[in-house]
Amino acid sequence: MSIFETASNIYPRSIEQRLQIENLIAPAAIATSRLTEGKDAIAGLTQTPKTLPPRYFYDDRGSQLFEQICELPEYYLTRTETAILQKYATEIARLTGACELVELGSGSSTKTRILLDAYHKLGYPLHYIPVDVSAGILESSARQLLADYTTLKVRALASTYELALERLAPTLLPSRTICFIGSTLGNLTPSESDEFFARIFAALEVGEYFLLGVDLQKPKSVLEAAYNDRQGVTAAFNLNMLQHLNWRYDSNFDLQNFEHWAFYNETEHQIEMHLRSLRSQTVQMRSLNLAVEFADRETIRTEISRKFNLKTLQQQLQIQGLIPIQTWTDTKNWFGLLLCQKK
Repeated sequence: MSIFETASNIYPRSIEQRLQIENLIAPAAIATSRLTEGKDAIAGLTQTPKTLPPRYFYDDRGSQLFEQICELPEYYLTRTETAILQKYATEIARLTGACELVELGSGSSTKTRILLDAYHKLGYPLHYIPVDVSAGILESSARQLLADYTTLKVRALASTYELALERLAPTLLPSRTICFIGSTLGNLTPSESDEFFARIFAALEVGEYFLLGVDLQKPKSVLEAAYNDRQGVTAAFNLNMLQHLNWRYDSNFDLQNFEHWAFYNETEHQIEMHLRSLRSQTVQMRSLNLAVEFADRETIRTEISRKFNLKTLQQQLQIQGLIPIQTWTDTKNWFGLLLCQKK
């Protein structure tokens, strides 16, 4: 009997037996470390120009709104990456062999199903570690996956990427693939990207894999439409960050006093999303002991979304010890999927 048959046969059938959920950012931990956690908000809101890190998008409602964004007609990113995965998932599975899948920013794990199907068809055991800061969407999506894949084992981590990468236990399978799909790398500055790649490198053993999805450079008109949808879902997603801050830091942002503003910075090859103050105002963030002054039309930059050149990105990954072994794109070269290996 092979290792794969053995693993498959010993998997328990019930969802509860196949599911582990570990909350690394539990409410009690948040309560005891709010001042420490809020340092990034304080730093961003007291500098000029003001900024906030994208992690504040993702409370439960923010995660739900992002799932809606992915279905919008203007938002080509999800459709394009999904099509690439559908075409090449079996090739990816063959290249990695049997491996544990770790997904950073898993959300509803919709695209992950394409990979799970490919590994399943090749007869490989299914181990999945979704990582997301939204514990609610993490649990609901994990339970749905377990209902649909009867041999799947899930260890879900409600966590930031950094903490999850530090806490990964040795895999029971021959290898591991860390997935960072969905173009989220674009939210990081070049220096932050280098730090992130260093964390990925540290979390992998030699010979293990990193699967990365990135949005590529393309016409401004296409890019700006994707971040200014007609239904206003992206605007609601952006404004929800303020509601999240209200809850997390006992703040009094009035969402009626801000508006969504997104544009493509052609010099930096990045979309910039801002929240623009509609009047002069002062916002109290009581848990942080911080009063934030806003001038009329002053903005908070809430997100950058860099658009990549594949050749340059491959060189950057190689410098970090993550060697690209295969790259796939769509017919328009709008999106790229890279499989890298730690050497």
